[in-house]
Amino acid sequence: MKITLADAQKEALELMHNTTRDGRVRDRIKAVLLASEGWTTQMIVQALRIHEGTVSRHLKDYFSEEKLAPENGGSESRLSAEQTVELVEYLTANLMHTTAQIVDYVWARWQVTFTVAGMTKWLHRQGFSYKKPIGVPHKFDADKQQQFIETYNALKAECG
Repeated sequence: MKITLADAQKEALELMHNTTRDGRVRDRIKAVLLASEGWTTQMIVQALRIHEGTVSRHLKDYFSEEKLAPENGGSESRLSAEQTVELVEYLTANLMHTTAQIVDYVWARWQVTFTVAGMTKWLHRQGFSYKKPIGVPHKFDADKQQQFIETYNALKAECG
């Protein structure tokens, strides 16, 4: 199948190929670019190691609707938009130490079930990230610590 692409289209596809991380999208781009360079469907199949029907579908999708990305976006959110806003505000105001605590809170508040892994993904989509808290010694005493530092510095100054 011989197709023609403008130079600007080829450059845009090359740039997209170099920047995208999804291998499925890269395969679609490669199929379009190779077809524009005069490769037959059989040659593209051999080079990309994908099925002939897949190559034909990729080319048809691109030329009919300029589609490069697959249409799998996951499932709908289990929380409504209002619940999402409320939970984000709650988590911003209150520190919860584990994802399991958040899962328990969501169940107690709205009776919506999440797995720990599912809640972790939800938190990442909402912009949250895990920061390990800085540990404080169990029997920490700031006055004794400061006194030790002063004694240590005085001893260090005497010894040279």
